[in-house]
Amino acid sequence: MTQIPSFGEKLESVDYQPRYGVYAIVSREIDGKICLVQTPNGAFYLPGGEIEAGEDQESALKRELLEELGAEMEIGNFLGQADEYFYSSHRDQHYYNPAYIYSLKTVNFDHAPLEDFNKLVWFDYEDALLKLKRGSHKWGLEAWKAQQN
Repeated sequence: MTQIPSFGEKLESVDYQPRYGVYAIVSREIDGKICLVQTPNGAFYLPGGEIEAGEDQESALKRELLEELGAEMEIGNFLGQADEYFYSSHRDQHYYNPAYIYSLKTVNFDHAPLEDFNKLVWFDYEDALLKLKRGSHKWGLEAWKAQQN
């Protein structure tokens, strides 16, 4: 069995709140650039987010991409799971964040994003890798790139 990669430091004295998330690698066919979501605090993440109660990974990813990108998509391959332990100063909470990462078969930007507080930015692969805040997201982008070759 393959070991799940883990990022961040898991402190024994800390009670971590689970936050299950699903994310996608969104790339443009025309130039291969990768879409990242920049939050109001300036951090960059893969598009996606928390899986809400009653959702499976696929329905959560479809909802998140519609909210963040205004995009409808067809999910491609499951690239894997990477776990992350982090502290959110915004929420004053420690999180255990299993991240489920997918590639996409198709993506259509047919709508305006439902959320207006994030910024969408397109980067080439190397810059996207440098910009991403979470180790689990970097791992997902690397797994996607390996699958492309």
